[in-house]
Amino acid sequence: MPMLKFDIIRGRNDQQLRTLLDAAHQAMVEAFDVPFSDRYQSVTQHSAQELILHDTGLGYPRSANVVLLTVISRPRTQAQKVTFYRLLAERLQVDCDLSPDDLIVSLVENSDADWSFGGGRAQFLTGEL
Repeated sequence: MPMLKFDIIRGRNDQQLRTLLDAAHQAMVEAFDVPFSDRYQSVTQHSAQELILHDTGLGYPRSANVVLLTVISRPRTQAQKVTFYRLLAERLQVDCDLSPDDLIVSLVENSDADWSFGGGRAQFLTGEL
């Protein structure tokens, strides 16, 4: 469980997508200390006109490789979040040749009651997880 939702500009091939997802998953496992089998990811691909991502005045040049990542997760410490951002940028740069300037991350926190993994039950609340 965290859920990683990627918004990207259309154009990556299947192997590039898999590498992107694998690198992000590895950074999340390491930073948040979650089991490797805890993997929930989705990708939405957009035309270039459908994804407008400015730099908030920070001077980051964006390219067609830009990745907007929304992470939905139970609460994490500030240190875990900072570690995740760093590891993610490093792994995506090495594994995907993605410039750190092309990575935008938003982490949205929720609680145990906000998750159901199937069967119509809240597994964190029932003690199944």
